Amino acid sequence: MDLIKKSDLIPEKELILNEINIQDGSGKFLIDGSFIKEKTIVIHYYKPKNLKSESSVIIVLPGAGRDGNEYRDAWIEKAELYNLLVLSPEYNEEHYPQFWSYNLAGMITDVKINEERTAMTSFKISENPNEWIYKDFDRIFNLAKQNLNLNMDSYDLFGHSAGGQILHRFTIFKSESKANRILSSNSGWYTVPKDIEDFPTGLKGSNKSEKDIDFSKNLVLFLGEKDDANETRGDLRRSPEVDIQGLHRLERGTYFYNESKKIASELNAEFNWKLYQMLDTIFEK
Repeated sequence: MDLIKKSDLIPEKELILNEINIQDGSGKFLIDGSFIKEKTIVIHYYKPKNLKSESSVIIVLPGAGRDGNEYRDAWIEKAELYNLLVLSPEYNEEHYPQFWSYNLAGMITDVKINEERTAMTSFKISENPNEWIYKDFDRIFNLAKQNLNLNMDSYDLFGHSAGGQILHRFTIFKSESKANRILSSNSGWYTVPKDIEDFPTGLKGSNKSEKDIDFSKNLVLFLGEKDDANETRGDLRRSPEVDIQGLHRLERGTYFYNESKKIASELNAEFNWKLYQMLDTIFEK
């Protein structure tokens, strides 16, 4: 006999925009979009029963499935163990369509894809940081902090796959934030902080150059040793520009880290970015 969760038997309460009342356990609330109010965002949360005012907060960014509830659930055990508030934003496809609105955080618009859907043929770079989703993360943290009267002044970020793409770009393009540890896991491809390469695989044409990058940020890259040429899960973007980074996630993450470290060394900049290579895949999705 299949068991049915109690929550499945209770009709879900309709979410009221910007009504935030975080209770013990799992739940969600709805906030407006920071640039266009109608582009709403659902925030899935988990609050451990013993959460204290000094407890830590982590924002968890899902992969391309945008399934914030699933990623929230994956952190419940750790949330109870470490007394951790988990917040997982869901950027739905209706309001944030395709990879350029999510993986690339809205940094490009008017995208055209070739018939084989393997590469972008044209796009425009959004030069207005207010249009990007990066600033949402401080806002989400501040809303939860205010609602629960938390004393913490910073939070951590974790992102997997598409979420990992967002976070390494967040580190590059949003150096001023309340984020502490930025944990980027198994990105499919990267924006490498190199002036000679065109955005989005490099910095050329964007509002940043190599000398602007804060390599002292606490960016941590997680790569899985099995995310190599034999990987069969999910879709991996392919194009001549992207394939320079490697032909699989493990190669591409290693390339991004080594190139970034080289650039920081040439600039004589403090380099705190770290790379951890795990024995398996990072997140079974």
